Amino acid sequence: MACILKRKSVIAVSFIAAFLFLLVVRLVNEANFPLLLNCFGQPGTKWIPFSYTHRRPLRTHYGYINVRTQEPLQLNCDLCAIVSNSGQMVGQKVGNEIDQSSCIWRMNNAPTKGYEEDVGRMTMIRVVSHTSVPLLLKNPDYFFKEANTTIYVIWGPFRNMRKDGNGIVYNMLKKTVDVYPNAQIYVTTEKRMSYCDGVFKKETGKDRVQSGSYLSTGWFTFILAMDACYGIHVYGMINDTYCKTEGYRKVPYHYYEQGRDECDEYFLHEHAPYGGHRFITEKKVFAKWAKKHRIIFTHPNWTLS
Repeated sequence: MACILKRKSVIAVSFIAAFLFLLVVRLVNEANFPLLLNCFGQPGTKWIPFSYTHRRPLRTHYGYINVRTQEPLQLNCDLCAIVSNSGQMVGQKVGNEIDQSSCIWRMNNAPTKGYEEDVGRMTMIRVVSHTSVPLLLKNPDYFFKEANTTIYVIWGPFRNMRKDGNGIVYNMLKKTVDVYPNAQIYVTTEKRMSYCDGVFKKETGKDRVQSGSYLSTGWFTFILAMDACYGIHVYGMINDTYCKTEGYRKVPYHYYEQGRDECDEYFLHEHAPYGGHRFITEKKVFAKWAKKHRIIFTHPNWTLS
């Protein structure tokens, strides 16, 4: 009798142990290790890409409409890499690491050719300002033929994006999809643009228009990425206090252009009475979002208080 009870106890303990093991495996698969490490203040946290067994179904983002089909954007990413255009990317040699991410986001006309070692080769989503569309069209084969698997999300004011024939930028995009029918070009709806303005006011207490501010492409990138990504790793973006830090690294505003100093550009825009991007203000907001979402910043690393 004692042997039977002992055997049953062993079986029960084995069953519980197996159950706990499976539970731990499940949690490990869903855990975002870089984010956990970042929470413990490890400055050298490295991005560890995961390949999930069960990908979530595509989400529909109704604020972004395909220029050719007029269908809404469908997008759902696991772990995203947002690559900054900053000169901070020069010499970082994280290209291979970036290319292992589930979805790789870039902004405006930032190139990869010639910079692969630092910024990677792949681009899955490119968020583009209405003012940068002409820059893409200077090399349309590269952006819309060679990179025809890239999703382009264009943002801009109604006057440039209107569909009645009077939207200068929208007309450019219509002609582009006629020439490159496989190009995946989406425009941000007027309602979504208003929503992004509303988020700025909610987070800063300032009306964007009345304060003479223009939102940056980074702002629109973050808002879409937070909806589409399970976790986000931002490369090469400085925080709101970086330019006041003693001994900070002076770099060009863009990694692919010499000339303008990044911090000089930030201060110029932040204090412009009208028509400036509030880069420093936006970075304060991004830090706030990082405490609520799965977002980490490296190269340079951010310390979130």
